[in-house]
Order: sequence, then C-alpha cells, then structure tokens
Amino acid sequence: MDASEREQYRAAIHGDREAFEMIIRTHSRTLFAIAFAILQSREEAEDAVQDSLVKAWKMRWRVRDPEKFPAWLCMIARHRAHDVFRRRRPVPLSAQIIEPVEPEPNGSSALDQQLHSALAALPELHRAALTLRYFEEMDYRTIENTLGLTNGALRGILGRALASLRKQLRPALVSTD
Repeated sequence: MDASEREQYRAAIHGDREAFEMIIRTHSRTLFAIAFAILQSREEAEDAVQDSLVKAWKMRWRVRDPEKFPAWLCMIARHRAHDVFRRRRPVPLSAQIIEPVEPEPNGSSALDQQLHSALAALPELHRAALTLRYFEEMDYRTIENTLGLTNGALRGILGRALASLRKQLRPALVSTD
C-alpha cells in the first residue's frame, strides 16, 4: 500500500466523504465478489454490499490502522452476506420450480450449469478465493489482504478448490471431447 492510498483511508476514517466514495469505487467489485460467493444471488449480493457500505460509513471510526481498512470492508461484507444467508427461509422442495435448460448444440449450457453447481458446492472461503483470483483477476497479495490469509493458506485454498472443481467437472469435460 502506497502513501496516497494510506492517506485516502485515513481521510475516509476521519469522515471525508469524497475519500470514502473513491474507496467504494475501488473496492465495490471485490465486495460484490465476496458477497456473491456466499449468497449465489446477484440481487442479494448487491443489497448486502450496499448495507455493508452504509455500516462501514457509520462505523469507520473503529478502524485504527488505515492499512487494514480494505480488509475491514471485506469483513463487513462477508458478515452481512452471512446474515442474509442465515435469514433465508428454506423453500420446500415441492415448492421449487425446476425448469430444464435446453443444452446448446455444443453442450456449453450443461457445462455452465455443472460449473455453477460445482462452485456452489465449495466452501465459502474457497469460492471467494477462486472468484477474486480468476474472475476478478486479483493478484495473490491483494487477495491475502482482502481475505486476511497468509500466502501459504491462500495457495492451499486455491489448490484444494481447483482440485475439487476438476474432480466434479471431469465427467462433463470428458463428455465434451
């Protein structure tokens, strides 16, 4: 983290709305990725991020070290997404409407469904790490700071998550050859 970023975080902590808005612009995709990894719903993830940002603004004074501000934002988003997830009412299986998806001629629709299912089956931290690394294209250091992990822990999580995806998707990938 360079001095200008540190100063921006410090200003936001002390109530500078413009600095806070710049931080939001910088981190909103990351916060969304974390919330989506937990909730698997775009609308719920967007709402959770909005709620997180409101809470962060109100509680910003609690952050003593400006360098920890990004990880603190991510923690709030993660906790808010877990709150939303816990409040969901379970839908009885009989009430669920399952519409079959017609596979495209090349089978990519079925593969997309299987990928989505395989991702959803991963533990939340594994989904978050994969999302940040491969969909948000974040570097390891940024992910480590965002999720509060060491380099070794992050590499282990990514390795296990990718191995799990490979194992779950192997039959689907073999059938497309």
